[in-house]
Parts: sequence; structure tokens; C-alpha cells
Amino acid sequence: ERTLVRPQQERPLVRPQQERPLGKRPPVLVDGVTLNGPTLDIREAESFLRDAMPIIMEEAVWKATDVKEKVCEWRSPEQLKDLLDLELREGGEAHPQILQRCRDAIRYSVKTGHPRFFNQLYAGMDPYSLVGRFITEAINPSLYTYEVAPVFLLTEEAVLQKMIEIIGWQEGGDGIFSPGGSVSNMYAVNVARYHHCPDVKVLGLSALPRLVMFTSQECHYSVAKAAAFLGIGTNNVYVIPSDKRGKMIPAEFEKQVQRAKDEGALPFMVNATAGTTVLGAFDPLEEIADICERHNLWMHVDACWGGGALMSKKHRYLLQGIHRANSVAWNPHKMLMAGLQCCAFMVRDKTNLLQRCHSAQASYLFQQDKFYDVSYDTGDKSIQCSRKPDAFKFWLMWKAIGTKGLEERVDRALAMARYLAEEIKKRDGFRLVMEPEYTNVCFWYIPPSLRDMADGPEFWRNVHAVAPVVKERMMKKGSMMVGYQPHGDKANFFRQIIISPQVSREDMDFLLDQIHSLGMDL
Repeated sequence: ERTLVRPQQERPLVRPQQERPLGKRPPVLVDGVTLNGPTLDIREAESFLRDAMPIIMEEAVWKATDVKEKVCEWRSPEQLKDLLDLELREGGEAHPQILQRCRDAIRYSVKTGHPRFFNQLYAGMDPYSLVGRFITEAINPSLYTYEVAPVFLLTEEAVLQKMIEIIGWQEGGDGIFSPGGSVSNMYAVNVARYHHCPDVKVLGLSALPRLVMFTSQECHYSVAKAAAFLGIGTNNVYVIPSDKRGKMIPAEFEKQVQRAKDEGALPFMVNATAGTTVLGAFDPLEEIADICERHNLWMHVDACWGGGALMSKKHRYLLQGIHRANSVAWNPHKMLMAGLQCCAFMVRDKTNLLQRCHSAQASYLFQQDKFYDVSYDTGDKSIQCSRKPDAFKFWLMWKAIGTKGLEERVDRALAMARYLAEEIKKRDGFRLVMEPEYTNVCFWYIPPSLRDMADGPEFWRNVHAVAPVVKERMMKKGSMMVGYQPHGDKANFFRQIIISPQVSREDMDFLLDQIHSLGMDL
């Protein structure tokens, strides 16, 4: 049974709390509300937690990571609305009913920790990260000042400095954890713009020339969203062609930079991608950095997906040149399994650029006459006020398995991707879209009815219809989850993502067998 190891002995989940003595004081009424004592019944709350935690452990941890269980229990939206009884009413429900709500929420959710969940760029369940999340959810801190989150600010700083070291910025840098890689990319655009045009913070867009930024056709859609959100405009995002492997073509990039200059615009940044979402491609960072130096452009690397390869001595060559970037986005919740969400944005800067760009100096939070070193009050570097301690779970996991353990995860995932690619080549009816560079294994399944048909428009129209049907069948069966998509002029193909160390060679074989079983009649 390949699942997280169960504890041999159950222990009390919640330490008993002493009830506060209320004394014999008379009740105090304010606006008709009695203020004596807490409104929360401590014993009732403790009883609920004692009953709820075993449900979470059994249903959301043990069973959800058991390969013999379903990945999902599919229901249509209308069916699920009826099952969950979503309406919110005037009165509350009894604890047994709420516990059933908990069971239902887990039962009908997709089990992303399951060994056969391959659908997204995150998967698996790390026990140390999970405990880290339990701790931060229980303590419920916000990372703006040291006084309210001392442990979590220090662990965030430690993680950022280690990641900066791994990137290769020998003189150091700065960073912040953000609520998602999309937000990290938005940070990059905002910081790059401020670096080129610092007056924008005070004077706004009307004081700026027309700005142009660059990205490849394979980039994440968050780049265009950042341009729209920040007022740069999507028409001012110049899209650079990629080669057949999905990598930005440097010569085309430089042509577009010159085009922007000839138009009288101010080119200010490029977004290079290290690990594209669909094909898993890595842009040529060294050549892109050369162009940035020639034209004084800010170089941002979206390594949200591919950054994990930096942990591997064998595979970090994929990001050769990343040390020359001005900023990097890297999501440890993806390849490194730190758990959603865990997203670092880092800059190669020691001049407090993040602070200068985003600071609002709120006097009720960031007083300068505090009794401790206020340089640890890092919240003003962020565009947020409230901010979750997303680095702690990564720190705890890293402490538990070490850099060596993280490296082994990356190496194993890439080896598993190579195994799957070789198996695809051996099997009738399976065809690779291209050799994988990372752990994105992209392939077509061609049912027996189409295997004697010549390649051509009609053939690919038929192939295009296969993946959606197979995906529907696997979801309704609950056997596994793998994504599909069209791409450019290519018909729908499957995109298999390999991350979790819980995934075995047998799971790769099962994947191919199951797709054939579900689609052989098409």
C-alpha cells in the first residue's frame, strides 16, 4: 500500500484547556450584550476539534494518498450543489452535521496528493510541509512585522537567502514570498518599471513614455495580465516567436527591441521562461542576458515551474545564465512539493529596491521607534498588508530532508519522465509530441480505428477529438487525472506531469494502459 505511513499509536490531538474562572462578578451589559466570559464554549470547541482531526487524517491524508483509492469522485455541478447543501441559513447546525459536511467536502474534492494525479504543475503530499501548514493555520499569523510573526519572518528570510545563493547571485539579493507565481511576475513588471522610471510611483502613468516589454509566445498568461493590470497595456507586450522546441529565439527578440526603439517607445524588460507550462521548455538565458545588457533591459526569469532544476547538480544546466537575471520567480510548491502556495520573488539588488518601489510607510504598523531592529519589519516590501507565512512549510520540509533530499526528488522526477517517454515510443498508438526536456511528457493517443489512416487534416481532426473523450471517461471513473490541450497548430495531446516521489514506474505503465483501455473503442 503506497501511502503516507500511518502512526502506530493515536495520541490526543488537542491539549485540554483549563476553563477561565469567571468569578462572582455581576454580568455587564453593553447594547444588550453580556460581556462576562468568552462566547466560545471551550469544551465544545475542543470536542469538535477532537472529532474533526481524525476525519481529516483518515480521509484527506491516508486515503487521499492511497493508490488503491480514487483520485476523484466526479459529480456534475448541479449534482454537487444538491449533495453539499450550499445554502447558508440563519441558524447553525449541530456538530455531527458539520462533521458530515467535512467528510463530504473531502470525498468530492480531487485528491491532488494521490500518486495518479498528474493534471497540474503541483502534486503529491509531503508530510513535513503538511505539518508546517497545520502549524501556520493554527497560529494564523500575518507577515508584516517582526512583533506579530517573529518565527515566520526569520524562516522566510533564511529560505530566501538560500534560494538566492542557489540562483548564483554571489553578492546577495532581496525577495518576498507572494500569493502565486502570477503575482511574482506582476512584481517583476512593477519593479522593472520603477527601476527605469522611478517617478511613476508618485506621478503615475501620465508622466511616462510609452513602455514596451517582451516575452515569448510560450510564456505564462500572467505576463499579459500584469501588463493590463499595471496600465502598460497588452498591445505593448511584444511577443517573441519560439522555435519548434518552445524556446524564445534570441535573434527575433533583438529585432523586436529595435522595432520598439524605432517606434519611439522605451523598451524596459523581458520575461524569459525557465520551464514553460505546456512543453516544459527553457529559454536560452545566456543569449537573452547578452541582449539585455546591450539594450539596458531588465531581465526577469519566470522559473516558477523550472526553478526546481536548480536543486540538481545534474539538471541545473537547464537554467544556465539565470545568475545574470535581475529578478526571478520560483515556486517551491511545484517541483519541490512544498504545498500550495509557496512562491518566491527575488531581485538581484542590495539597494532596497523592493522597499522603495512598494513602501507606503503605514505608521500604525511600521513605527521607526520600536524597541527592536525594525529592519525585520519586512511587510512594506510587499504590495499586500496581510500575508501568509508561505515559506515556513518549505523551511520545515527542507530542514527534514535536506538539500540532498530535494535534489533526489528532482532527479527522480526527470528519470521517470525519461522512462515514460521511452515507453511511449515502444507502444502502438502512442506518439510523442517531442522529446521531453523537463518532466512535461506530451503525447498523442491514436486509437486502433485511426492507425491506418494517413497523416493529414482529416486524421488530425479525428485525433483532436480523442483526448477530451478519454479525459471525461477517466474523470468519471476516478482512476487518474492527466491534462490535455491543443497547442498552436497541434491537435489535442496529453500533457503528463511528473513530480511526486510517491509516483512509481508502475504508475507510468498504468497511465498508458488506462488511456488505451479508455480510448481503444473510439
